[in-house]
Amino acid sequence: MPTEIERKFLVHGDSWRDAVESETRIMQGYLANNQNATVRVRVAGEQAWLTIKGMMRGPSRSEYEYAIPSEDAVTMLDELAVSAPIDKVRYRVRWGAHVWDLDVFAGENQGLVMAEVELASEDEPFEMPDWAGREVTGDGRYYNVNLARHPYRHW
Repeated sequence: MPTEIERKFLVHGDSWRDAVESETRIMQGYLANNQNATVRVRVAGEQAWLTIKGMMRGPSRSEYEYAIPSEDAVTMLDELAVSAPIDKVRYRVRWGAHVWDLDVFAGENQGLVMAEVELASEDEPFEMPDWAGREVTGDGRYYNVNLARHPYRHW
């Protein structure tokens, strides 16, 4: 079973911008969410995916991801999403031995900047960037599915 292991942190400052390797605008929405699974559709550039994620167990959860036609993804976002889509730009930043994803949110989540690092195991060591602030891995408010329903700007 595919497993996603990631740690999430709030970001302070913008010194990370000096190390950006790539950037991609992402629109994503949720088709279903319950205690066992979340179903997400994501459009990133010209590509799109349907992703099914299991319930969080610490920093880990099962994850299944499938490429789908972009046109289908856009239609799903328009017709099937249970809340407004998340709009963000994802920046890839190398720090130490890892590549971090930094998400700069727009729209109703504007002002929120989060970083996440994917790990091979829950106890894998990683170098903490100077721009990484408080860890929010276990804080459900920062899950994208919850940001879609309860945007950051309204906290």
